[in-house]
Amino acid sequence: MSHPRHHPTATSGGAGTPAPEPLLERPGIRPAGLRSILRDLGLSYVSNGAIGLIFAASGPIAVTLAVGTAGDLTQGQLSSWVFGILFSGGAATLLMSLIYRQPLGFAWSIPGTVLLGPSLQHLSFPEVVGAFFTSGVLILALGATGVVRKAMALVPMPLVMAMVAAVFLKFGTDIVASTQDNPAVAAPMVAAFLVLTAIPRFGRYLPPVLGTVVAGCIAVAASGQFKLLPGGPLLATPVFTAPEFTWAAQLELVVPLAITVLFVQNGQGIAVLRAAGHQPPVNAFAMASGAFSVLNAGFGAVSACVTGPTNALLTSSGKRERQYTAAVAYGLLALVFAAFAPTLTRLMLAAPKEFVLALGGIAMLRALQQAFVTAFSTSFTLGSLVTFVVTISGMNLFNIHAAFWGLVIGYGVSRLLERADHARP
Repeated sequence: MSHPRHHPTATSGGAGTPAPEPLLERPGIRPAGLRSILRDLGLSYVSNGAIGLIFAASGPIAVTLAVGTAGDLTQGQLSSWVFGILFSGGAATLLMSLIYRQPLGFAWSIPGTVLLGPSLQHLSFPEVVGAFFTSGVLILALGATGVVRKAMALVPMPLVMAMVAAVFLKFGTDIVASTQDNPAVAAPMVAAFLVLTAIPRFGRYLPPVLGTVVAGCIAVAASGQFKLLPGGPLLATPVFTAPEFTWAAQLELVVPLAITVLFVQNGQGIAVLRAAGHQPPVNAFAMASGAFSVLNAGFGAVSACVTGPTNALLTSSGKRERQYTAAVAYGLLALVFAAFAPTLTRLMLAAPKEFVLALGGIAMLRALQQAFVTAFSTSFTLGSLVTFVVTISGMNLFNIHAAFWGLVIGYGVSRLLERADHARP
């Protein structure tokens, strides 16, 4: 089964003049229905979707809870925030993946969440929510103009993948750190992955990453490291926080949030999907991110976006034309997790952090490998190196993530010193 691509062929004006490229990318294939999903679904795809959700509902949720708690948010506001990001991520993933029949995974902006930490120390939560609404509208508007697709088309793929490699590198080093800090949990996970990968006949019955999860769960239980926190509410109870639109909050947060979503988070996701052989719809991504960011703001939650790690997990194995079913599994699980956000968050946080870190790193290894190969194997290698170094340095100007500055500075150096590479078609 091939994966059709859409190539506009109509002409307008004079003979041979191509018609303007449509603002919203057309799928080029019929949306996936229930029959297609059931035909294409398999254990490895369900496993990839489940791993993506486990990853999103553990470490990133912990970051969200830490930032919200430090900002004196109430338990109801935190629960609503977690509900919003999981619900919008699941709904956006299902909608886009079924329409385009590609694994288009949405989640929420972790760098955006982190930059809220200092802001919540001197801004009220309603002011921050007002910035959420405005940034969502700005992201939607920029997507509607088509400028995002044009801007991303200017940056060579090796530079983008160098940024991805720098962001993903920590996932690789987390494997080593986790194995050293908690060998009772992480070492069996690494061993299970190596055995199932090295012996294909075992991997056919138990996908390596799923085997890693099983080994990790057994190790956590056997070592007595599963520590469930005291009881709380079972179901999420979303609350609406009335926004306040103040110049202080708008100037401090709106532009950094928008840039982080469009060029850092979505940029990673687009690069990972292209490296996996897919054709992600850049403008549709931007518009969906904006629309669901506005929805998130209604729950008092940070911006929605496409993310590199999520899509790396969804495309980590299997046939390209069937990988959209991993996104379907991820989206459905995210909706379930959203409904039971308080309970499932407690369960995920009850496991030792090394379980989550080792699992995320192992699942991300192939994506990290591909990022390095694409970034440094052919052309634009100096620009890629500068992009990598600046991104990994953690440089932070104007509350904007280092990955953005890595692309900007790396592209500038590449244009100046790698003119021959840019001259090639």
